[in-house]
Amino acid sequence: MSSRHVLPPSLLDTDLYKFTMQQAVLRHFRDVQATYRFTHRDKDVPFTRECIDAFRDSVSKFGALSLSDEECAWLKATCPYFSDEYLHYLRQYHFKPEQVAIRFVPLEHDANLGHPEIEAVGPWLETILWEVPLMACLSELYFNVVDTDWNYAGQEEQSYAKAEDLIKAGCSFSEFGTRRRRSYHNQDIVVQGLVRATKDFSGPGKLTGTSNVHLARLHGLSPVGTIAHEWFMGIGASKGYEHANGIALTLWEEVYPNALQLALTDTFSTEVFYKDFVEDPERARRWKGLRQDSGDPFIYAPRAREIYESLGIDHREKIIIFSDALSVEKAKKLKAQCDEVGFTASFGIGTSFTNDFKKASSGGTEKSKALNMVIKLAAVDGKPCVKISDELTKNTGDPDIVKLVKQIYHLPL
Repeated sequence: MSSRHVLPPSLLDTDLYKFTMQQAVLRHFRDVQATYRFTHRDKDVPFTRECIDAFRDSVSKFGALSLSDEECAWLKATCPYFSDEYLHYLRQYHFKPEQVAIRFVPLEHDANLGHPEIEAVGPWLETILWEVPLMACLSELYFNVVDTDWNYAGQEEQSYAKAEDLIKAGCSFSEFGTRRRRSYHNQDIVVQGLVRATKDFSGPGKLTGTSNVHLARLHGLSPVGTIAHEWFMGIGASKGYEHANGIALTLWEEVYPNALQLALTDTFSTEVFYKDFVEDPERARRWKGLRQDSGDPFIYAPRAREIYESLGIDHREKIIIFSDALSVEKAKKLKAQCDEVGFTASFGIGTSFTNDFKKASSGGTEKSKALNMVIKLAAVDGKPCVKISDELTKNTGDPDIVKLVKQIYHLPL
């Protein structure tokens, strides 16, 4: 199991929304500089110096990745919303490892244990692709070098059983687990299990695809994804926060007038989003639906129905994508609620698919926890970016800017 080097098998081994946003940045922000920063939320879970050295060594080799002619042709056929201009850009793209600074900060009592500081700096157009493979690489190395008390036994069967449960419950679902996967190999195993279950059980639920573009190509699935928080964060910082959500939707629609119109609502809190959303009823009518990614998911559908009804829009024609720390059981409960409220629901399930393990030494009784980490857009052109989310106490970014943005939006400090 142990390996000191981790390199993605393809430039496409990332989430689709990194490419869709990269095309939007190419269109609107090609000269903007960006900074991305790593946060490990579990401060009591240290890394080893060996792990971070291996991570640094792996990242230094990312420049070897490039899009093949076959991959480019597949993207063109599979994702018609990608322009020839963008595909030409992506065909020439290479990671620049010099954009990534990796520092190991040792603990006071043990020089071999500590925490990484990771920062990617450069043009937004280039650095936007670092986030997902950096996290996937770091997670895989952590579980190869630091925490090795686990094995792959039963992973495909577990994935198959979860898919069977979801399909029989009528849930439409996608695999969203690239960023915090235990390893690339395990994500591949998981997708194999999901696909096998889809072939063995017909409806009422279904596997709609995977966010991992490489694995979608490998397994004949649809690549799934639209837009992430960083689009709203970057636009808020660069264009001003007063109507950041509305501006973000307008600029997105200019790139994707007939596709990928699912609105992520919680960057600055969903209630703030709705203030801009209701100002343009025709846009609300055009966009296919909403994505829920933080806060209490069970208050989301009833509130969204109120918003659509206030605009004279039939909410039963809209979809809600749930993507926040989902388990099979939570997805089934949300599906039942959405059936009652009248929304079509779909579920993006990540860590519960690709990093659901037990400690080998426990005989299958004790959970082997995934890393609780993120890499977020920290600044554009030197202006700090922030995320408020629907967990109003869990803010990301410069505290002074968080306070300022909350004051602009009249949110509790």
